[in-house]
Amino acid sequence: MTDDLLICGAGPAGRALAHRAIAHGLTVTLIDPRPERRWTPTYAAWADELPDWVAPEAIAATVDRPVAWTHRRLELDRRYVVFDTAALQDSLDVSGARLLADRVTEITPAARHTAHGLDLPSVRLASGQVLPGARIIDARGIGRSAELAEQTAFGVIVERAQWPDADTYFMDWRDDNGAAADEPRSFLYAVPLGDDRVLLEETCLAGRPALSPDLLRDRLHHRLRSRGIGLTGEEPVERVRFPLHGGRATSSAFGAAGALTHPATGYSVATALRLADATVAGDPTWPGSARAVRLLRQAGLRALLALPPTDIPVFFDAFFALPPAAQRAYLSGHDDLPGTTSAMTKLFLALPWRLRRRLAAAVTLPSIP
Repeated sequence: MTDDLLICGAGPAGRALAHRAIAHGLTVTLIDPRPERRWTPTYAAWADELPDWVAPEAIAATVDRPVAWTHRRLELDRRYVVFDTAALQDSLDVSGARLLADRVTEITPAARHTAHGLDLPSVRLASGQVLPGARIIDARGIGRSAELAEQTAFGVIVERAQWPDADTYFMDWRDDNGAAADEPRSFLYAVPLGDDRVLLEETCLAGRPALSPDLLRDRLHHRLRSRGIGLTGEEPVERVRFPLHGGRATSSAFGAAGALTHPATGYSVATALRLADATVAGDPTWPGSARAVRLLRQAGLRALLALPPTDIPVFFDAFFALPPAAQRAYLSGHDDLPGTTSAMTKLFLALPWRLRRRLAAAVTLPSIP
């Protein structure tokens, strides 16, 4: 029997796709070297990005007004949610799928001109098995490459009592992490993981090469010491490293592999959740407007990579001073071309002339692949 949908990769994107396909009555095979492995990263999203079907128990914490620190404290008028990673994974029930613990080595598209008519697409597995499927979607993520800009982070999870600050920091660019003014910048990401725990994470938003997790660890420890927060060394640790761009904007790939990672923020999980139903239905998820938005976001990544370290807070001060609708369009508008264009134009005009010249030069470079 040939399944309706064969999904390669059982991370958040692949599992969400399988979960929704099963909910719509499709037969599904989910292939991954470790399909039952437990996820460990912390995932978060803007609340208004999430589809209605996301289980309430998958949300560990909700923050009505997260804070950005640039040269000043800015409250963001948009609700932010942090997932309970284990509960999110469990809520994406795939018990109705066939799970194969194997590695996909090759995906072969359908051959349209054979003596037997239309051949189905198929995958070849490391075990040697070849499986056909009515549809095959690659959700295996993106491999690391020196050509790809990356986001890196090092974080610790502490008890709430160890972090008395009432604010949730979406980005805290204050310079108390021990880095010299001319060194690449990193920011503090501080979010609740429920009522009792907080994630404190030093983050390199974008770099080619990105800052190493070990350097970010040292910066985080310095920052916390400067704020009077001591660590025992026994705290759970989170390390982050992933490419900010890459993948293929096509209906045969999904999640990071399908170019759904936001090149200027690294967010992708909420977009995958939101587009899962449309992808299962075979609706176009990459219309011309979405492809144009992707090009503009890639220009935004080039702009970030070109900024001098001392001007990073200036850039984000201008961004977070934009109207909430403009911020939302740029951060979440997958196919909102007018909104994205308007937001980027407003941001450009709000910046000092010296930054406008630098950004204009950066965004006219060839597009990131």
